[in-house]
Amino acid sequence: MNFLPDSDILTLLTGATLAVKLVMIFLGLMSLWSWTIIFFKFFTIGSARKKVMRGYDAFMEAGDLASGLKAIGSKDDSPLARVSTMAVAEFRLLEKAEVNRERKRLLVKDTLRRVLKQGVTKEMRVLTRNLPFLATCANAAPFIGLFGTVWGIMHSFHSIGLAQSAALATVAPGISEALIATAIGLLVAIPATIFYNYFLGKLNEVETGLIDFAGAFLNRAEREIAWASKKDHK
Repeated sequence: MNFLPDSDILTLLTGATLAVKLVMIFLGLMSLWSWTIIFFKFFTIGSARKKVMRGYDAFMEAGDLASGLKAIGSKDDSPLARVSTMAVAEFRLLEKAEVNRERKRLLVKDTLRRVLKQGVTKEMRVLTRNLPFLATCANAAPFIGLFGTVWGIMHSFHSIGLAQSAALATVAPGISEALIATAIGLLVAIPATIFYNYFLGKLNEVETGLIDFAGAFLNRAEREIAWASKKDHK
């Protein structure tokens, strides 16, 4: 039995109360911004992951630190290159510092470790930017939609009291309008939840790759610096 023969989704939306309309508009804006973030992060995180994995393999296959840095590409193209550029720049500053040679050898390991950690943190901060909004949509959108539904049902019961009729055909349109708010809230929350968890998984892979690279960079730098020092003593 069809209680709404002349109704469709658009009619239900336009026939909703002002409060429910405002809730649906707000949810629509949340959805628009969340999908913008999803499309942007899908490409940026995916690209960063590929560059980190490929760059790490190329760095490990290189014979020495210098050729490894060339293999990972330019700093404008690779997260690994940006991290290593920070470390090399800090190493050059330490090299030029007015500190005796033995003191520099003691400082270089901790200095490089701190700079590499800062570089990894900076890259992850950029990649995770705006992702908390997806988490907010995932958690808040269903409740915002539910608020619209509750408000719409309250309005429907008020209309029942005024009409002094509890017939289902009388109350069904109002309740249907109200339930759309919950449906929209779920449509906002479900993709936000799916992609937020998907991006977290990819970001864990990126972070692991950056940390592995930082460790390999530090180990290789220590070996080559130690070898150069021994050569100087010969």
